[in-house]
Amino acid sequence: MEELFEIKRTPEEVNLLSPLTWAYVGDGVYELYIRTKLVNETNLKPHKLHIEAIKYVKAKAQAELLQKIYNNLNEEEKDIVRRGRNAENHHLPKNSNVQEYMHATAFEALIGYLYLTKQYERIKEILDI
Repeated sequence: MEELFEIKRTPEEVNLLSPLTWAYVGDGVYELYIRTKLVNETNLKPHKLHIEAIKYVKAKAQAELLQKIYNNLNEEEKDIVRRGRNAENHHLPKNSNVQEYMHATAFEALIGYLYLTKQYERIKEILDI
């Protein structure tokens, strides 16, 4: 996968990015993970795949997933989560409350940060929990 998606920033540069940038990337990484998992494990047609994927990628589900994995995170990862949760986002959630949305953003920030710092095995460990 590294050949397809070249990350040119150093971990130090990634650390200086906005947590909302991490979340932006993490949203795409997690969406691709879920879509790939569904294609591998089901024989659903595209519309049904989309309906099923929504169950996992919506804010409420991501907030619950963060709660489930939180105790398995190291201190650096918990700091990334805190920064993602506290990032000032002026987007108002449509289908969730503000608390869920903040925690979903924190989850996405963690995934995005790990992806941008090329910690692919750690992403897999977290998503396999």
